Amino acid sequence: MPGLSEASRDFRRPLEPGRSGSPDPAAASVPPAIAATLSELQVLRRLASGPRGLQEAQAESRLAAWGENTLAPAHSPRRLQRLALALRDPFTLLLCFLAVISAANGARYSTTVITVLVAVSCVLRVVAERGADHDTAAVREINWAGGTATVLRRSDSTAAPLAREVPLDELVPGDLVRLSAGDPIPADLRLLRTAGLAVDQAALTGESAPVPKTAHSDPRAVATLPRALLDQPHLCFLGSRVTTGTGTAVVLATGSDTHLGAAHRRPATARPPSGFELSVRAVAGLLIRFMLVSLALVLAAGTLVGGRGWETVPFAIAVAVGLTPEMLPVVVNTVLARGVVALRRRRIVVKRPSALHDLGAMDVLCVDKTGTLTRDRLTVDRALDPQGEADPQVLRWAAANSLVCLELGDPPVLDGLDEALLEGAEGLDPSWADAVVGIQAIPFDPVRRLATAVLRGDRRTGTHTLLVKGGVEDVLERCTALAAPDGHPRTLDADQRERFLNLAAEQAARGLRLLAVAVAHRAAGARPCTPADEHGLTLVGLVALRDEPEPSAAAAVADLRAHGVQVKVITGDHPQTAARACTDIGIDPGDPVLACDLDLLDDAALAQLAATTTLFARATPAHKARIVRALRSAGHTVGFLGDGANDVPALRAADLGICPQGAVDTAREHADVLLTGSDLAAVSRSLPEARRSLANIGAYLRTTLSANLGNVITMLTAGVFLPFLPMLPAQVLVQNLCFDAAQLTLAFDRPRISGVHLPRLPDRRTLAGYVLFFGVLNALADLVTFAAISHLTRGLGPAETQIAFHTGWFTENLISQALTIHVLRASSVRPRTPAPWPVRVGNAALAATGLLLPLTPLGAALGLGALPAGYYPLLAAILGGYTLLLLAARELWHRAGNRSRGRRFPHQGFSPAQ
Repeated sequence: MPGLSEASRDFRRPLEPGRSGSPDPAAASVPPAIAATLSELQVLRRLASGPRGLQEAQAESRLAAWGENTLAPAHSPRRLQRLALALRDPFTLLLCFLAVISAANGARYSTTVITVLVAVSCVLRVVAERGADHDTAAVREINWAGGTATVLRRSDSTAAPLAREVPLDELVPGDLVRLSAGDPIPADLRLLRTAGLAVDQAALTGESAPVPKTAHSDPRAVATLPRALLDQPHLCFLGSRVTTGTGTAVVLATGSDTHLGAAHRRPATARPPSGFELSVRAVAGLLIRFMLVSLALVLAAGTLVGGRGWETVPFAIAVAVGLTPEMLPVVVNTVLARGVVALRRRRIVVKRPSALHDLGAMDVLCVDKTGTLTRDRLTVDRALDPQGEADPQVLRWAAANSLVCLELGDPPVLDGLDEALLEGAEGLDPSWADAVVGIQAIPFDPVRRLATAVLRGDRRTGTHTLLVKGGVEDVLERCTALAAPDGHPRTLDADQRERFLNLAAEQAARGLRLLAVAVAHRAAGARPCTPADEHGLTLVGLVALRDEPEPSAAAAVADLRAHGVQVKVITGDHPQTAARACTDIGIDPGDPVLACDLDLLDDAALAQLAATTTLFARATPAHKARIVRALRSAGHTVGFLGDGANDVPALRAADLGICPQGAVDTAREHADVLLTGSDLAAVSRSLPEARRSLANIGAYLRTTLSANLGNVITMLTAGVFLPFLPMLPAQVLVQNLCFDAAQLTLAFDRPRISGVHLPRLPDRRTLAGYVLFFGVLNALADLVTFAAISHLTRGLGPAETQIAFHTGWFTENLISQALTIHVLRASSVRPRTPAPWPVRVGNAALAATGLLLPLTPLGAALGLGALPAGYYPLLAAILGGYTLLLLAARELWHRAGNRSRGRRFPHQGFSPAQ
């Protein structure tokens, strides 16, 4: 950072290099870190600007040289990069490996089919991600479009500056900007003049209260303060907003050169894998183990028992391919595409398609208070006299102060507090303002923390009424008397002061914001009142205000709770204020935990505390991210709803980052889901669709892996006793294609999600147990079929016996797999949920293929043929028994799983179904 001696050389530069009429496009922006150490005049000289603003020609040249005042969108991968990322999916890599093995073994059909499936799944994923990028860009344009700033500019070097509205993206370094309440800070600014200016920096720092800002004239004093850059009182930053007061400032930097822009373009660190991604890796690892074991077992059985040697290699590879769910990437991406489109219709943008599954598996949602649970708007809760009794006159006095300051303020500023007071007084008496006649206003000052109004009093006594409102301690220290119920003020002694402070502390403990109100009567005279007259006041009481709850928040929280999602509040606000907001919308805050206390805990202790704590207060961005990581380490799937740059660490630490529409660009770029509003209810409305998608993926994994493993067990067992292969490689391939095509209909399933069940991909151990359990049942039906075929083929020749075995198992296997799809698809939802028509049609087609394909020329080419008539009654009996066994086994597994999961998640009040 340059010192003042270096900065002083700026005075030798001409104040306005454009005086000759030629614009100066080379004038550079000034980093806020440097501007913090410079005086107003030094900053203006460095920016080649002046107290009258820029000329229009200068502004146009700088706009052409420096570009628009917008944050550059995050770099989006190109098509080839997206394709490479899609190929890195664990299941896709597994299929590519199988394609290479099949090609090396000369299995052209298997290689072609697997290659086509890989290509289709990659195309579906790339298309979904590109659509999400377009939606994200559209949301960004909506948030930025339409904003303007009040700028002082001149037509030429001799003209007087004129204030006019300029689009935000046309601001340039050196522009002079006027600020007033409600204005967004349009760029990084150095304040030149202020009047009661306070700025909301919550999006940057997480501070819930507005931060006072003022123009400093002594940069050396500022430079020696141990403050962070965002805490400098004479600097304002893009991403914040004016709450009260007015000011004039010069633009230091725009667009990507701003403090927020630097954070926006900073390379992101590697994001930790989400819960869904970890589950996918675990399932892929399990499949690889199953595949390698089956490959070795088939080769061993064929060589050591059957004596067939290397001729079993093609069959072993076909078995390994058959065990792998080749359609999984296609099914996953089809489900993703349908879910993303469905949420898009509800104006919810899913940027990372796999985030749909994290949304479905989410069981903890961490939110901030302001803008989520509350509307960032105050409302009057009560008005009390100094004795603690309800007194509406106190509210009328406070509202009169706000009305006069609004009418006589220059410029008039209506902040949220004044608006609440005026609405509260109007609710008591719509005509109360008719008797208020103001003659002077001394606006609120962040230093004295008071606002004073002078009201016309009684002409007979020749007095005016001085009406003061502000912070409790700031007003109380200026009071010498206390209003009494009989109308005669009493002297304010130390005991009465202590009682009033205790009264204020009781109200503050309820999460209320307090204003003290005092009056004084002054002789009417020609001299206007000044802050020096704010003494000798009579305390009339206090007004308590609370944050107005978001209208839909209570219903949204109840809906989330019904879906098994815990809502945890992590805020930088005061614990009592946050607890009151929680109570107002139906959240039991319990015992709030101050985030500073977390610094004394290790990660294990924090994980235990976070599991039982609902409200964390006074949290910094680092605290938010650490709490999220602790919840994830305890086995939860965690979502985080945030809108500020200070929320980025938590957004990246969570399984699922969610941003509302008004979020800053940096937060949106790191989020996974974008809402087009700030309504918490949008999250709860999106859960059923996301959970249907996750349930469909789980149904596919359950059905395909259990059926495939059953086939492998059957092949291994039959290979020991049969003198021929139980099924030819080509038959295995066709069977797999038919089964996979039928399972694709699961992407169109619409399971009815029960509120007490939380779908999620099963962990590796649970999935292995499920696959083994139902795979053995499937193999049992196959082996009973083999016994029936063996009985029917007695006396036939070797060729006829082989065809009968191949055909009989082919037919039974496809029909039993159709039954498996129909029964096991409902394992994680209500067991008797009816299957939709795509699933029913797919299952019927699969069963019909098993019955009819052997009778066609294609069946003959595959080595299949007609079966004895006596086979079909036996087949019906076998399939009927298998169906009953499958239903009973599903119910048994479901009950056992609920008991087990109830022991694992006793505090949640629900049982997440696998």
